[in-house]
Amino acid sequence: MNSLIGPVLQCLVLIISRLAITSDSLHIPRLSPIRSGMFRSLQSEALSAFDPSEYETFYYNQTLDHFNFRPDSFSTFQQKYVINSKYWGGSNVSAPIFAYLGAEVSLDSVISYTGFLPENANQFQALLIYIEHRYYGESIPFGSRTEAFQNASTLGYFNSAQALADYAEILVHVKTQLNAEHSPVIVIGGSYGGMLASWFRLKYPHIALGALASSAPILYFDDIIPPENGYLSIVTKDFREASETCYQTIKQSWSEIDTIASMPDGLSNLSKIFHTCSPLSTAHHLKYSLQLMYMRAAQFDDPSTNPVNVICCGIDGAASLTNDTLAKIFAGLVAIEGNRSCYLSNAPSRSSTNALPSSANDETSEGWSWQACSEMVMSVFAVGNNTMFQPYSFDVQSYINNCKAQYGVPSRPNWITTYYGGHDIKLTLYRFASNIIFSNGLRDPYSSGG
Repeated sequence: MNSLIGPVLQCLVLIISRLAITSDSLHIPRLSPIRSGMFRSLQSEALSAFDPSEYETFYYNQTLDHFNFRPDSFSTFQQKYVINSKYWGGSNVSAPIFAYLGAEVSLDSVISYTGFLPENANQFQALLIYIEHRYYGESIPFGSRTEAFQNASTLGYFNSAQALADYAEILVHVKTQLNAEHSPVIVIGGSYGGMLASWFRLKYPHIALGALASSAPILYFDDIIPPENGYLSIVTKDFREASETCYQTIKQSWSEIDTIASMPDGLSNLSKIFHTCSPLSTAHHLKYSLQLMYMRAAQFDDPSTNPVNVICCGIDGAASLTNDTLAKIFAGLVAIEGNRSCYLSNAPSRSSTNALPSSANDETSEGWSWQACSEMVMSVFAVGNNTMFQPYSFDVQSYINNCKAQYGVPSRPNWITTYYGGHDIKLTLYRFASNIIFSNGLRDPYSSGG
């Protein structure tokens, strides 16, 4: 392991020398796991301008079920929202309201990262409101997370349509409280929150005048975008543009992992090669953990930190010391995670999620696992032959069966496009939608879906 540290440090020196110039512009993506390893120290520096005293926290007595009139539908829970009125011009001039729609993470985890809102609020004299998504953070029905996640009966109120209705209730409430009925509302979100923002504009045009949907893959459902043009193909493009040799090494590594795993003591040897925190029980755990590492690097490929380049620099740098493919892959892991006593402590399961979980046990993974099984079924995460990843086909019926075994209810893979649309999206938006900005960077793996 120590023989790989030299090339890795050389890579880090080059990257940190760039950060000395650009670190003040670092923006951590919203609605997502916080980066680990070398990026953790950079985050605290980037967030130094955040002033908590500008934000006031409120709780709204939210309706459990907006769409039925059963007695239990009228149960309520406390939903958290936060307001920053520092820049607001006031209701007397109908100054706008920027509403950040929370997604699959607690509100406290993202407010300090959403610099885009206060940066623009000053110019537009906007009120800022951030609303937490039900079943995340402090906005938990049924009194506790344990009760809320007990079974499908309590989780059944956990879906995007209920979340949009929550946002509508709170926005109407806040506008009434502030006598701001004529203040236009612009809803804003990123990733899943970006989907919610675009869908909110479609479903509640009388409340939101417009929407900014950043990195919002609304077309990643119902095979609208085929996997060969989807998320993993863009991850592959990002790595290949960074380094052809890095791309080739990663592509070759999967078969080498399988070959070693098939040998006597193969899993034990793989555990040693990658210094895993616990012995590997299957090669799948190792491969999927590495796949997630590459996915995160591409999804969070901020120009000021370049995690894709960090990994490739580690992989290519090790080539001067070894011809062993897996040793090079491990060098990439060390480059992005730092010099640690062990790696890959939490091996995720592909069967329980089809998106990008943050870790094995946190609330985002727990909540998104239900959402991915119930309605957020994205077949675009299948892997074709045109990527650097090992091919993997998406069997929708097996997926439905696995989700039913896990939660007791089947998935509804076609519900999102039925309820919100998606097929012939340009014609749909032309006919009845306006004022929705879909913003993407072309290196963003979600860019082909929104």
